[in-house]
Amino acid sequence: MKSKKNSISTGIVILWGQFLFQLLALQLTSASVALPGCPERCGDVEIPYPFGIGRACSMEGFTLNCTSSNGTHKPFLRNVEFMSISLLSGRARIANTVSTQCYNATNGNVTYDYWQMNLTATPFRFSSGRNKFMTIGCMTLAYLIESDTANSSYWSGCVSTCRSTDNLSNGSCTGIGCCHTHIPKGIWYYRVHFAENFNSSETYNFSRCGYAALVEERAFKFRTSYITTDELYRRRLPLVINWAVRNKTCREARQNMTSYACASEHSTCVDSANGSHYRCNCSEGYQGNPYLSHGCQDIDECANKNAYPCSGVCHNTQGGYWCSCPRGTHGDPYNGTCYQKLPPAAKLVIGICISLVIILVIIFCIHIICERRKLIKVKEMNFRQHGGWLLLEEIGKRQGLAFNMFTKEELEQATNKFHKNNILGHGAYGTVYKGILKDNRVVAIKRAKIINERQKKEFGKEMLILSQINHRNIVKLLGCCLEVEVPMLVYEYISNGTLFQLIHGNSRRIYISLETRLKIALESAEALAYLHSSASPPIIHGDVKSANILLDDNLMAKVSDFGASILAPKDEKQFVTLVQGTCGYLDPEYLQTCQLIDKSDVYSFGVVLLELLTGRKVLYFEGTEIEASLSSTFLSAMKEGCFSELLDDQIKYDEEVERINEIAALAKACLNVKGKTGPQ
Repeated sequence: MKSKKNSISTGIVILWGQFLFQLLALQLTSASVALPGCPERCGDVEIPYPFGIGRACSMEGFTLNCTSSNGTHKPFLRNVEFMSISLLSGRARIANTVSTQCYNATNGNVTYDYWQMNLTATPFRFSSGRNKFMTIGCMTLAYLIESDTANSSYWSGCVSTCRSTDNLSNGSCTGIGCCHTHIPKGIWYYRVHFAENFNSSETYNFSRCGYAALVEERAFKFRTSYITTDELYRRRLPLVINWAVRNKTCREARQNMTSYACASEHSTCVDSANGSHYRCNCSEGYQGNPYLSHGCQDIDECANKNAYPCSGVCHNTQGGYWCSCPRGTHGDPYNGTCYQKLPPAAKLVIGICISLVIILVIIFCIHIICERRKLIKVKEMNFRQHGGWLLLEEIGKRQGLAFNMFTKEELEQATNKFHKNNILGHGAYGTVYKGILKDNRVVAIKRAKIINERQKKEFGKEMLILSQINHRNIVKLLGCCLEVEVPMLVYEYISNGTLFQLIHGNSRRIYISLETRLKIALESAEALAYLHSSASPPIIHGDVKSANILLDDNLMAKVSDFGASILAPKDEKQFVTLVQGTCGYLDPEYLQTCQLIDKSDVYSFGVVLLELLTGRKVLYFEGTEIEASLSSTFLSAMKEGCFSELLDDQIKYDEEVERINEIAALAKACLNVKGKTGPQ
């Protein structure tokens, strides 16, 4: 029984201890801002130490008097009324009377009511960041002078003017009725001086007085009524001053802890920006009055979740706090992301799903890698089969050879993946696309249809031969792509279309003079002669036709597709399909033997001459078998002596009949069926 009574007594003692501890904490939390036994307020103004009412309650230089004015108590330092005091910012707001300059229309005199303020030998300075020097009036020039001596080191002036009230605007202080300017840092004294030659004598009928004062910038907003009434006359406006413990820096003050103003345990010292003075602040996580012993108390961050966010369980500590998620949850409790912990079964399912996703991703990546390797091997095989390595070796040996080896990706990018909008034309051996390379060169890209095994082996060697052809009337071969199954050729781009389009392509034909026709024929002949005689080894074009003669902007002829015969299969099964588009140009002897010789090109050139002379297409499908072919029609007309009837109307009546007859005779010689006896 005795043991039970002792237990009860012990519990009561513990409860009383907790109560006393909480009471002490409450007293510390609500600790006074003033010294013990000293008033904390004067009227509506809180008076925190080092300020105080009377010398016993204040630090030297911060002694205030609580004076009754119009039935209300207000704190004063000498004749300066304090409107508010801030420990945290080290600032105070005081009341400052506006200086005036008024014109008396009765006697013509100007009366001045100057106000000044002297904070010399006090711990106060005028705040340069919070105050502005203001002048208000329609003919007012006022100066702020920082010394009461004649040789003041700083004068700042501001002038406000207005001819009438029409241009005045509430809230505007840009020189019309109101002007403001900055003040320098660290000034103790200021007085106002009005320029006597500026007064309201010219504007007295609507503005009798001008005003000037140093005021708190954000507490003053200009109103037009200040000009037309006496609303500002002897009015008191807020002015901000900075305060600090004077004549010592933090380092100097700590050398004498007896007079050191930062008395609280959790306080810090801050040097003032306005000279050798210092202020005290509570350390981070504490609040209160750092100038009092035990004045800085711990902030209960858990009681203010707006300033100290915590969506979980808040734990207050000395000078800080920490936050944890509620039991059974996890996450970031500071930003409100605490989630319920998953049960083991859910974790297992999620783990299996994640593992499956990872395995699928790995399999997909392996598949992509294998496909890429397969594609690389295919490209390498095609490159090797087409003689690419031999071609690269020879290009390396020959300095200055402008021949490029393009990749498939480069040509796909140049043609927008061989889009149909980039097609320039279709031929027997493939499709020609317009392309733009990375260096902005415009090119023509020929994508062949098929290639046989013999040509694969010889392709690189033949490309080397074609790349060396350099003639002004032959389209330049710029490069090739050998890493595809059927190689692609890259030519220079000729912008003005083909001879076929010039002669037959337009619904309304343009005029083509005999001179132009002969020029195109001559340039085409020079190109073929170069291929047959100057190229080493000689090259047979194999597909000479008006559609393969390109024209530049000056109608200069450029023979293209001179490498087409390389891509043309030689077996008879594919031959019929390939030649049907241009059989009107083919040498009949070639149709019988399937063997191309240089005279085959001559025959085709003769057909092109007929197109130039007659303006007709090479094939007709509206008459007899003889009339279906331009060459047959021409030979029959020559035999009957009526060739002139076939001439193009544009040159039929040309005066140079003899030249036309000579060209016709040349065309007839080219069309000689026995090719080996035809003209060179």
